[in-house]
Formats: sequence, structure tokens, C-alpha cells
Amino acid sequence: MSTINEPTSAQEAAPIKPRERTRGESIALITGRLERYGVLFAWIAVALLFSVLLPKTFPNPSTLRLIFGTQTVILFATIGLMFSLAVGEFDLSMGSMVGFGGSMLVVLNGTHHWPAWAAVAMTLTISFLFGCINAFLAVYIGVQSIIITLGTGTLLTGLTLAVTGSHVVTGMSSSLVNLISFQFLGLPLPFYLALLLTVVAWFILQHTPLGRRMIFVQENREVARLAGLKVKKIRAGGLIATSTIAGFAGIILAGTNGAANPQSGSYYLLPAFAAAFLGSTAIIPGRFNAIGTFVAVYFLVTGITGLQYLGYAGWPEQVFYGGSLVIAVSISHLVGRHQVKGN
Repeated sequence: MSTINEPTSAQEAAPIKPRERTRGESIALITGRLERYGVLFAWIAVALLFSVLLPKTFPNPSTLRLIFGTQTVILFATIGLMFSLAVGEFDLSMGSMVGFGGSMLVVLNGTHHWPAWAAVAMTLTISFLFGCINAFLAVYIGVQSIIITLGTGTLLTGLTLAVTGSHVVTGMSSSLVNLISFQFLGLPLPFYLALLLTVVAWFILQHTPLGRRMIFVQENREVARLAGLKVKKIRAGGLIATSTIAGFAGIILAGTNGAANPQSGSYYLLPAFAAAFLGSTAIIPGRFNAIGTFVAVYFLVTGITGLQYLGYAGWPEQVFYGGSLVIAVSISHLVGRHQVKGN
């Protein structure tokens, strides 16, 4: 006779109650969600704050169009920068490349009367080549990328002043300006292009073998090399992508303004780094990721727009961006240490 007690029908019908979370588990869950979505919550809080302070001017469709439609260059630049940061490289020439790309386009198209497509192609080619120079010197020669790109950024600034004669250049073809200024649902074409780039970057980093290899390289280059990954090519690709996308951001900037200011590129360096590091503390804490970067960019843009509406311009903008960068880098460092201890 079997000694195993057969379950009764009442026992079979009785539902299995899920184990209740302990207080510590609940706190950990809440903390984890705050860590992942903290920047998103901060963005919402900032928008609500300025809506209360400026009820007649801030919470309206024109403000949304201003925030999402006029700052896409920062989003392009930051997503581009994210690719080099994601492989552990720092590209300080990115801002100068934005200024150089816009200036080169206007000079070729407006001053020398190149066809728009040829001017765009040449600008992107030069941006790509500068990325190759950065990659060769930093990856294959072995000089630290932060030093190399500081030098190439200064070189690009000088070249920008040279090709523009140190003054604002105009004369872009109206067809190119109209294309870049084309609007759909109240937002210009560059916003949708930047949104597409964000989705592509998200897919690459989160859902492809290349993205996983980039993360592996960032975390430990030597271990990645011993595992058989082509570390140098991955690092070089990140730097080349950053430079090329920065050149494209310059094209968007010139097309949006219909002109090129040789001094404009330096403006984008600090916001891009602030947004990239701030984005690495959100959605996937400890990693540079596209969705977190998107949220961080528009959190910063919303804050700057609100300050401008309040009448604060100039120094508060630099304080906001600089403070955000310091806080973001510190949080990113702490998150990284916490993950190492957790493992």
C-alpha cells in the first residue's frame, strides 16, 4: 500500500497564496524603481513646477513645440557622444565638430555654390575622417582619447574660423533650408530624425550582439580581449560614430538657422556630456542607454526653457548644465560601485 497521502478535492481547489513581500523587499523595490525612473520623475516635477510658477505661459502647446522642436541638435550630439562613451572613450572634439559641420556645409553650399547633396556628403565625409583620426591615434597608437580629442577639437575650432573668416556665414540654398524646416504635427523634421536615431541606438545597444560587446568592452577591455572580442575595432567604431553624428548635427543646426556661426559648436559640449551621464543613471542605471539619454536631454532642456521664461538667461544656464554634469557623474559612479559590490 502506498504511504503517500492523496490530496483531497478541497486541497486541490485551494489557491496557492503568493508570498507577501517583506518590508526590506518592498523598500528595495521602491528604491530600484526610483533609481531607474528618477530622471523621468524629475522631468515631470520640473515641468509641473514651472507650470505652477508660470501658469499663463509655460503649460501650453507653444512651449512643447519650443522644447521638442528647437533643441534637436543637442539630442543628435548626445546620442552620438553616447556611442563613444559606451565603449569607454571620451570625445571632447564633439562640440567643435558640430560647429565645423554646420560651417562647412554653409561655406560649400552658400559661398562656393556646391549642390546641397554634394555639400552634405562632403561634410559627413570630413566628419567621418576626423573620427578615423581620433580612433587611429587613441586606439591604435594608444594615446588617451581625452587628450587626442582635446587637440583635434582645438584644431577643428581653428579650421572653422579659417573657412568662415571668423564671421557668420549665410547663403544656404532655400531648398535645403525648407527641407530641414519642414514640419509635421507642429514639429520640424529634425525632431523625427533624432527620434529615429534614438530608436536605432536603443536597438543596437540593447538588442544586438554588437551592443552587448560594447558593454563588455566598457566594463573591462582586457577581459573582453581575452574573450576573443575585437576590442580595438569596437572602440574605434564608437569614436567614428560620435564624430560622424556630430557632423550631421552641425548640418541640422545650419539648416535650422539658415546660417552658420563659427562660435556655436562649443555650446554643445557641456550639455551633451551632462545629458549622456545623466541618462546613464536612468532606465538602465550604470549604462549609457538611448532611452535614458532621451529623457535626460529633455529634462535639461525643460529646465533651461523654464529658467528663460522666468527671465534668467546666461549664467543660470551654465550653472544648470554644469551642476547637472557634476551630479550625474557622481550618481553614475555611485551606481557603478553599488553594482560591483552587489556582484
